[in-house]
Amino acid sequence: MGKVRAVCVSDVRGVQKKNVERAWFATEHGIQGDAHAGNWHRQVSLLSQERIDAFNQRGAGVVPGAFGENLVVEGIDFRALPVGTLLRCGDVLLEMTQIGKECHSHCEIYQKMGDCIMPREGVFARVLEPGSIAVGDEMTLQPRTAPRPWQAAVITLSDKGARGEREDRSGPVIAQRLKDNGYEVVELLLLPDEATPLKNQLIRLCDQRQLDLILTTGGTGFAPRDITPEATLAVAHRNAPGIAEAIRSASLAITPRAMLSRAVSVIRGKTLIVNLPGSPKACMESMDVFLDTLPHALDLLRGRVQDCARP
Repeated sequence: MGKVRAVCVSDVRGVQKKNVERAWFATEHGIQGDAHAGNWHRQVSLLSQERIDAFNQRGAGVVPGAFGENLVVEGIDFRALPVGTLLRCGDVLLEMTQIGKECHSHCEIYQKMGDCIMPREGVFARVLEPGSIAVGDEMTLQPRTAPRPWQAAVITLSDKGARGEREDRSGPVIAQRLKDNGYEVVELLLLPDEATPLKNQLIRLCDQRQLDLILTTGGTGFAPRDITPEATLAVAHRNAPGIAEAIRSASLAITPRAMLSRAVSVIRGKTLIVNLPGSPKACMESMDVFLDTLPHALDLLRGRVQDCARP
């Protein structure tokens, strides 16, 4: 159990927030009057009081809101909790959606200390149930009554698509297929055929959002700009070749050009990443191969089952 030590807001992004003692949290929006509120997954930011205290012992001298955090809570180590954790504070119910964030520009704290704890210690949440939170309120971890749906992201790799010269048809059909099978698709991205942006997004989605599944489409062939397999392998912790091999094997029965696919399937942390072809038809044929087996694979990654033996 934790206790709220500060409730901070700002009406402009990129500035330190101020402790206003009490605020209203709106469903799927965030704190009323806060610049970071909106219909996205980072509606509310949280930071542990103990992490701030430890940083101040190094001479930082920061006050609540200095890191841009909305809630400062004593007694809960947010960084140690998994994404998907439910936090209850009075009437308000929050769901953790991300751990840490990318620091795009070093703040005044970093300039002074050469460090900032928010990018690695701060967490983010969305508001599931509304209400007010005030300094002194208690916060607890609320158990889930049922497992949440598998969470997935879909990334399309296309130079022309990223420039707006071609409609992305593969990404949306993959996302719809996942939704039809009970997955929650939390992000649908369109990137150019470049390794660095893809690697950055894969790391963010695996490490910060802790998604269960990422499917990429495009960039798996022989063309010089087809870099998806290399970028995927660069971020992998473990190889999972069976899925890619099964897709190629099944696809060879449809077209001999399937042997030209360099697609890979890997694991980073507890996230499974699978490369798919570029065309919508080929994507659907590939998903026919592995979609029914995915729940068991994801259960294994999350430790919900211990072996692959059939009951």
